[in-house]
Amino acid sequence: MTPTEVELEKYYRSLEDMFRTDGWKNLQQDLRGSADNINSVEACQDDKDLYFRKGQLAVMANLLNLEVQIETAKQQQQEEQDDLEE
Repeated sequence: MTPTEVELEKYYRSLEDMFRTDGWKNLQQDLRGSADNINSVEACQDDKDLYFRKGQLAVMANLLNLEVQIETAKQQQQEEQDDLEE
């Protein structure tokens, strides 16, 4: 089941509202600082620690890029909608 246009618009709007909050900006700042600390192979104790750090960095990258991902998805949806209307 795919979300309706109204549901998608509500979803995008709620995320955009979140992106404007001080809490989101603080989280982004904290994640950038943590990513700098975690992104060091020198501190790894073994291969398990390396893969754990890799997973942490992947999650952080997703959160740090969420705004861009949402904007891209929103633009793609709008382009598809425009194509259907033509």
